[in-house]
Amino acid sequence: MMKWIPLAMALALSACSSTPETTYYQLPAASAGQSDSAGSASSPPLLWVEHVSVPDYLAGNGVVYQTSDVQYVIAANNLWASPLDQQLQQTLVSNLSAALPQWIVSASPVGEQHDTLNVNISGFHGRYDGKVIVSGEWLLQHNNQLIKRPFQLALAQNEDGYDALVRTLAKGWQQEAQQIANEISRLKQK
Repeated sequence: MMKWIPLAMALALSACSSTPETTYYQLPAASAGQSDSAGSASSPPLLWVEHVSVPDYLAGNGVVYQTSDVQYVIAANNLWASPLDQQLQQTLVSNLSAALPQWIVSASPVGEQHDTLNVNISGFHGRYDGKVIVSGEWLLQHNNQLIKRPFQLALAQNEDGYDALVRTLAKGWQQEAQQIANEISRLKQK
């Protein structure tokens, strides 16, 4: 009987010491098409995506999930591969470049005369009712005018799990990028 006690203790301790696997997520982005502006007589319009900001609860490493109307959980083992604000800015540049192939879209200042876009994110998380929230507002400086637009998307997450959550967040972010591109195109036609 005494021989089994050390074995049982070793098994019990090894069961307690196992840690869940950590998974890292990166937002997918649309691939930008190659624009050929060499043949045009005028230079292409320029857009600087200056800044995408996120609130403190989204600024950490963990993917966020809202569990009730007032409670949020920040995942400990499902983490962003790089800071969320950087991912949002990079994917916004990619998505806008794909949606506006005649433009040069950059995350750094381009030229002396460019439009400037800033985005403040207020929600970028999953929710207890199966919806994914992408919300905030963007501010575009175009010529000498400022255009400010709020956005609030609630998309259905069709599958369970963090993979599906991140894909749905990316889909919502791409939809908002398309809305921004539509507004920029409309302004340019004036």
